[in-house]
Amino acid sequence: MAPRNTELTLTTARLSIEPLAERDIDAFTEYRRDPDVARFQSWDTDYSRADAERLVADQPDGRLPSSGSWLQLAVRETGSDVLLGDLALHRLEEQPDTFEVGVTLARLSQGRGIATEALAALLDHLFDDEHAHRVVAFCDLRNDAVARLLTHSGFRQESRQVDADWFKGAWTTLDGYALLARERSGVARSGTRP
Repeated sequence: MAPRNTELTLTTARLSIEPLAERDIDAFTEYRRDPDVARFQSWDTDYSRADAERLVADQPDGRLPSSGSWLQLAVRETGSDVLLGDLALHRLEEQPDTFEVGVTLARLSQGRGIATEALAALLDHLFDDEHAHRVVAFCDLRNDAVARLLTHSGFRQESRQVDADWFKGAWTTLDGYALLARERSGVARSGTRP
């Protein structure tokens, strides 16, 4: 399989971020099967290698996903092939310059500031280089860690959808967060350059 999205590579002091690739499939599948990682995510712990292979094969071509598409970005320590987690990037349909983001880290990568650093790098890229107008994110009300990450990253909570999502056998409440380009000026930057 030919490399995809090779031009979308971000680096920070500690991290390298690039499109998820075949070399990531085993580690990606492993942490998606972890019950603690999957708890608030859209997949179940029976996530298979075939699921990961399909996701990688279906990655969009180009620098950013097209309208309505998702792109998974691998997060690694700089100079390492070890997959720490991934960022999800979705270009919203019918909304110019608007993106949805998500963050997933393997359990052993959590609590080290990696999600904060990776998300800051992606936000810098979206706002500074791609001229995004708005970036949104959603999380389960019970997911305190992601709520703290989003708030720390400059997002403001703008909605709460009470018992709005039938998820893994129960009604769940979703919080919606957003960050506008004009709000980004007061947020700490990652120092990232593509």
